[in-house]
Amino acid sequence: MEDIALKTLLALNALWFFGGFHTFDIRGRIFAKIVVPKEHRDTPVMETLIMSGKFVGGFNLAFMALNLLLIFNTELFDRAAQWSILLCTMSIAHGTQFAHNVPVAIQNRHGEGVWQVKGLMLFIFLTDFTLMILNAAMALYYLI
Repeated sequence: MEDIALKTLLALNALWFFGGFHTFDIRGRIFAKIVVPKEHRDTPVMETLIMSGKFVGGFNLAFMALNLLLIFNTELFDRAAQWSILLCTMSIAHGTQFAHNVPVAIQNRHGEGVWQVKGLMLFIFLTDFTLMILNAAMALYYLI
């Protein structure tokens, strides 16, 4: 049961990080249109965001690869503390994405914010929160 839960969580992480890679790197222009208002799309801001997204996409690709490698090599990590460290790292990766959207979401409540946390952005916000909690919970499970 523990092995199935771990591999399921790693697969969810890999799938989510693939989505991040796809969104920020492969489809960066489409993502930029979601966060950049129409009136600013003909400015250098748009191209800067698209190119910056490739960096974010690269990190997502690396985390995706790590999770896939872990799925197929679980036997290499035979101590609970090892899994706890890896899962804590995944929780932090998801948590930082969630945490940086919190101030924007709060600003949205006052009609402000650099982008709107709704639609796709809300889905990203909630999924990162959920995966942060799941990874943290599994990390704690391995410590207990």
